[in-house]
Amino acid sequence: MWPPDRRTATVSPRRRVVTWRKAQKPARGDRHLSAIPPLAAAGPRSVYCFTVQPEQTRRWPVLQQFHALPAEEAERELRACCAARDWAAQVAAGRPYADVDAVCAAADAALADLDWAGITEALAAHPRIGDRAGGTGREAAWSRQEQAAAATGDEAVRRELAEANAEYERRFGRVFLICAAGLPAATILGRLRERLGHDEETERAVVREELREIVRLRVRRWLEGETR
Repeated sequence: MWPPDRRTATVSPRRRVVTWRKAQKPARGDRHLSAIPPLAAAGPRSVYCFTVQPEQTRRWPVLQQFHALPAEEAERELRACCAARDWAAQVAAGRPYADVDAVCAAADAALADLDWAGITEALAAHPRIGDRAGGTGREAAWSRQEQAAAATGDEAVRRELAEANAEYERRFGRVFLICAAGLPAATILGRLRERLGHDEETERAVVREELREIVRLRVRRWLEGETR
């Protein structure tokens, strides 16, 4: 119901608090609340605080569910997107978020904060390119989907990819990671061979960026309701 003194409101998405100020009543049927001007110009005002349901979160029911989870469960859900525990804890601690884009931005920031041990922990959950991920969980399903375009009937390409994977693992001591979504096997093979020429520092930077792209893709799929 519109307040009797005809006040408009601004909504804080994180705190879900509404601050009213004296203003013109909006047009009938207008569902949006206008923003207030700087406080110095607002003049005398009253403040009413109550919980609201932002328009953004009504669009993403999974985001609402994520906000309502206890910390331990929220972190477990996040680890399907990235297995690094410190990453999951940092993103979960930032709740509530205004929208899916805000969660993706927080995911990027938390990944940038990870030390190399955290990156290594995340890499351990990723299968080798060309290997089919086992299991029935969301993470395994996403991994199979991401590598779908890399599946090929060309025995020669499969053999070369396996050989290049083995060479990469001997050189760097970890699985070759690439955001494979939409990439055919020949393209992945070319990038793998290119990265074999990197030194450790250069390759670590590439790995971190590839992981960021994978994690961002998975976070968005999850929160937009794409479980498979």
